[in-house]
Amino acid sequence: MNSSVAAPHELGDPIIRMDGVSKWYGEFQVLTDVDLSVRAGERIVICGPSGSGKSTLIRCINRLETVQKGRITVDGIELTAGGKNVDAVRAEVGMVFQQFNLFPHLTILQNCTLAPMRSRGMSREEAEAVAMKYLTRVRIPEQANKYPSQLSGGQQQRVAIARALCMAPKIMLFDEPTSALDPEMVKEVLDTMIGLADDGMTMLCVTHEMGFARSVADRVIFMAGGQILEQGTPEAFFGHPQHEKTRQFLGQILTSGH
Repeated sequence: MNSSVAAPHELGDPIIRMDGVSKWYGEFQVLTDVDLSVRAGERIVICGPSGSGKSTLIRCINRLETVQKGRITVDGIELTAGGKNVDAVRAEVGMVFQQFNLFPHLTILQNCTLAPMRSRGMSREEAEAVAMKYLTRVRIPEQANKYPSQLSGGQQQRVAIARALCMAPKIMLFDEPTSALDPEMVKEVLDTMIGLADDGMTMLCVTHEMGFARSVADRVIFMAGGQILEQGTPEAFFGHPQHEKTRQFLGQILTSGH
C-alpha cells in the first residue's frame, strides 16, 4: 500500500461544514454535537469501532440521513434547509457504498450513463463518451458491455466509482468500499481511490484500511459513541494517539493486519 502515496496538493476553502449535528434513531442518539469542517481537495479517512456513527455521518452529507439538530452546509448550500437544496447538493456529491448497488439488468455502460442522461440532461452519445472516459480511468473499459454479474467484486466496485464520477461530483463519499471484497480485490479498489486522491478530489472515506489512511489521508478522524474523539495528520494519529479509546482501537486493528 505504502508504495502508492498520493501526491502533495493545495487545499481550498471549506466545502463541507457540520455545526452541532445530532441525530437520533428513536431513543438512540447516533451522532452527538458533531462539528466538522472539510476543505476543498482534502482527503479524510474516518475510522472507529462498529456502531460509532461513521457511516451515518457521511450519509448525512448528501441527505441519505436527516439530522434532528444542527446545520450542514455543502459547497455553500445549506443542506438542512431541505427542498431543492437537497437535489443541488446530491448533484455535487458522489457516493460509493459497501455493496456495489449496480442495476443487475443493465450493462456496465448503461449503469454509468443512466444518471447523467436523467439528471444532467446529457444525450446518449455524450453520456457514453463520459462513461467510457471514467471506465478507462478505473481501468476496465473492456467490461463496458458486460453485466454486473459477469464481473468480480473488485471490478464491480470500480464500476460503482466510475458511475459516481460520471456525474462530475466535487466531493466523493466512500462508505467502507472494500469491506465486502475478497482480500485480493481490495488493492485494485484502493489503487483506484489513490488515483482520485492524486487528482485532488475532495474525499471522505469510512474504512478500516489503515495503510490507505497512512498514505493518502490529509486527516484521520476517530469516532466512538457518535462523537469525534480525535483527529489529526496520519503521522500524529498513528504515532501519538491522544485518546485512550483511539489507542485501544489502533492496538486492535493494527494487530489484526489492516
